[in-house]
Amino acid sequence: MKSKNLVKIISTIVGIVIALFFVVLVVADPDQDIVAKSPLLGQPAPAIASETIDGEQFVLERRKGSWVVLNFFNSTCVPCINEHSLLVDFAKTEAINQNAAEIYTIINDDSSDAVREFFVKNGGDWPKVKDDNGAIAVAFGVARVPETWIIDPNGMVRLRITGELSPGLLSEQVNLLRDGFTS
Repeated sequence: MKSKNLVKIISTIVGIVIALFFVVLVVADPDQDIVAKSPLLGQPAPAIASETIDGEQFVLERRKGSWVVLNFFNSTCVPCINEHSLLVDFAKTEAINQNAAEIYTIINDDSSDAVREFFVKNGGDWPKVKDDNGAIAVAFGVARVPETWIIDPNGMVRLRITGELSPGLLSEQVNLLRDGFTS
């Protein structure tokens, strides 16, 4: 008799846990932007050097004096594809800004040809930086794409956004950082 009661109690507990799990799944917002913590925040950006898909040299340290946005990207990543039009809009808005942020795509586990084809089809004329051996992703601690980083004109890492961007988030965050920036 005790074992039947124990089975009922355990079954009830398991049922409650499963029900709570489903509630969390239903209530959770999968499109929520996550401004994530990182030990790099407030620290100098990692020293990275690579080449763009167009054969130009890219050395992050040479970008000092400018706001820099690094967007880690893969042309087959659905959230990357979804947020791309927001990055195109951001780049257009920044192009007319006196203190414009420079945007760079960091190619994560993808071919230059696939990325080139994606950008031709979907727009975006900013540099696409190769990360053939994954060293840039490792230096920034990128868990998965998309991931977006903001670096201030002094070369300090200011913000990490994990996951797909929502409309206006990137502009809002860059503007907040610019407004509070003192060199």
